[in-house]
Order: sequence, then C-alpha cells, then structure tokens
Amino acid sequence: MDVQLDRLCDNSNIELLIIASDGTVIRSTSNDSINMINRFMDVLFGAAGDKDRHEVVSTDNYSVLLVTDRRMSSEYMVLWGTLDDGNLIMMRTALESIRESVSIANRFLAYIGISGILISAVIVILVTQRITRPIRQLTDISRQMTELDFTAKYEEGGSIQEIEQLGRHMNQLSETLERAIGELKTANNELKSDIEKKEQIDEMRKEFLSNVSHELKTPLALIQGYAEGLQECINDDAESRDFYCEVIMDEAGKMNQMVQKLLTLNHLEFGTDALTIERFDVTELIGGVVENASLLLQQNGINLTFEEEPVFVWGDEFQIEEVVTNYLSNAIHYAAGEKQIRIYYTDQDEALRIHVFNTGSNIPEEDIDKIWDKFYKVDKARTREYGGSGIGLSIVRAIMESHHRACGVFNRSDGVDFWMELDKNVVARSDKQ
Repeated sequence: MDVQLDRLCDNSNIELLIIASDGTVIRSTSNDSINMINRFMDVLFGAAGDKDRHEVVSTDNYSVLLVTDRRMSSEYMVLWGTLDDGNLIMMRTALESIRESVSIANRFLAYIGISGILISAVIVILVTQRITRPIRQLTDISRQMTELDFTAKYEEGGSIQEIEQLGRHMNQLSETLERAIGELKTANNELKSDIEKKEQIDEMRKEFLSNVSHELKTPLALIQGYAEGLQECINDDAESRDFYCEVIMDEAGKMNQMVQKLLTLNHLEFGTDALTIERFDVTELIGGVVENASLLLQQNGINLTFEEEPVFVWGDEFQIEEVVTNYLSNAIHYAAGEKQIRIYYTDQDEALRIHVFNTGSNIPEEDIDKIWDKFYKVDKARTREYGGSGIGLSIVRAIMESHHRACGVFNRSDGVDFWMELDKNVVARSDKQ
C-alpha cells in the first residue's frame, strides 16, 4: 500500500506529509521532513504579502486552499486536515501539473471522442447502405416496371428479412405482370389479325359478288334474249331455232363451267378437299392431257412439242392434272405467231419444274402478279371469245399452295412461259410441309 501511495505521489507531483499529534512525522514524500514542514507552514501561515490564499473547499475535517505565490509566479493546491486517527495530513501539488494532466486527459478524451465518432459514422454508413441498397434496388425495379420493362430482378444479398421477402414478392409481381402483358399483347395481336381477316373476307366477299354478278350478267342476258326470241317466234324456220338453242346451251354451259370452277376453288381455298399424295409418272399424266386436247390443237393449227422421258413425282395426281389442263388451255387460246407450244422440264435439285410455253404476245409486266387473282383478265374481249372465266389460274395457285410448292410465269422474247414445281421424292415434300 505504501509503495502504491509513493508511486501515485511521484506520478502526480504531490507532496505528502502526515504528522502525529505529538509532532512525530509518520509519512513524508521527502527525506527532509523538517524542510517540508516549514514549506507547508509558510504556505499556510506565511506573510500575506507574498502569497494569496483562497479557500476552495472547507469541511470539519479538512480544507482545500488555492495558493498563489507572486514571487515564484506559481499556483498550488494545498489540502490540510485531520485523519480519523487524529493525525494531521498535509498535501500540496502545483496547479500547473493538474492543468497539464487535465489537458492531457482532455486531448485523450478528444481523440477518443473523434475516433468514436468516425467509427460510429463508418458503422452507420455500412448499416445504412445495407438497409438502403435493397430499397434502392426495389425502387429501380419498380421504375422499370412502370416502363413495362420486366427484365430487372431483385438480387437477394442477406439484407433485412422483411426487405428480402418484399424483393421476392416484387420478382413474382414482375413475372406475373410480364406474363399477363404478354398474354394481352398476344390476344391483341390475334384480335387485330382477326379484324384484318374479317375486313379482308368482307372485301373479298364484296369483290366476289361483284365479279360473279358481272360474269353472269352477259350469259344471262343472252339466254334471256334468245329465249324470248324463241318464245315470240321471231324466226320461225328450223335453222334459226337451232341457232337460238345452241346459243342458249352454250351460254348455259359456260355458266355451269364457271360455277363448277368456283366450287373447286372454294374447296381448295378452305381446305375441304383432302390431298391424296402419291407417286406417279408426270410424263404419262401430261401425255394424257395433250391427247385429250389434240382436236382443239388441230382446229387452232397449233404445233405442240413434248419429248420428255418418264419422271416420277409426288402429289395429288387429279389436282396436278387440273393444273396442267389449265396451263395447256391457256396456251392454246393465247398461242399466236408461229403457234408453237412446248412442254419441257428443268431440274431444280429436289424438285422438278414443269414448263408450258406458247408463242404469242407477252403479258404486260404490271399484270403478271394480278393474273392469279380471281376473275382477273388481261384481254377481256379475247377471254370472252373462248369462254374463259378468269378463275383457272386462281385454281392453279390454290392447288400449288396446298402442295406447298411454287408456280409462276415469265415473259420470253417470243412468248410466255408458265411453270410449276413438284417434289421428286417424298422426303423433300415432308420437309416443305
């Protein structure tokens, strides 16, 4: 205990003196106790001119004085009083050392305070970032969602449980909205497509009715006129009656033929006729069509060339015969000049291209894409002359589309060349479909 007291006094620059009631020095921080007693007596009871004394604390047992030594320009704190055992205790320390200790303590506390503030600021920033990062992320996601951008997703990073749950719900909401909007867009596109199809069908219906009415108007007028002539016996001779009847029968036949073609085209366009795909010799098929048209070729003075080897293709033989018949009929009616028709093949890798060429006038370039439309006629007068309805090439296109194969026409220097393609093997056809 004495060692600790000595160490405390040395570290704090304190002079300590304890004197018994009989004047004996019990404890002293100086080896010269007499000199220390004199210094204390001088401080406590010395001349007032040299020292200023100010009592700081005063109790029954002790007093604390602030003493200023004007000669030495120094200040002291002096404590004197009695202990519990009746001994006198006196302590003195320079105020400068106290101030230095206080200054050191203040600096230490300031450093501690600044360090604490900095550490607290760092902790606050880290905690704030941990809390605000997911909130900022959710804010960005919600902003993108308002712009219908659902690509951004919340990334879980070990933040507050409630925020993590909110982020998962935000992801689920984003995915649900994306699906819902996608379904709405799909439904909207389908609705637009349905409306466009309906408008297109309405236009086609109006155009069809107009064309049919126009096509039927002339034969009906002829039939009506000649029938009235027969009824009124305008010409009573047998020859005139036969002529009138022939005209009526001819016009009725044309009307019947047009109606049959319209029915065929309707079945093809709506897919009510199922295809019977089989392998057949297209050369043999074309030969049969040419033979059936031989009389018509002779009557029109047309020379037809067809010198191809047997070739097997895949398709609906009945419908392909219809295409060839339409092509050949077109060629016969429009053949001019040298009146030549040539049927030939060109190889197109997996497909066989069949050409029907006839000499004569070219098709105007602006009409080439239109000749496949129903009732479209490049030369209406000539078409009427041979009884054409403007439906044949529409049937050709519908048949080839049902086969998923191409057809077309191009002008040559001396005539017009119609063509179509057929698969040479079933594998190629399956790929196309």
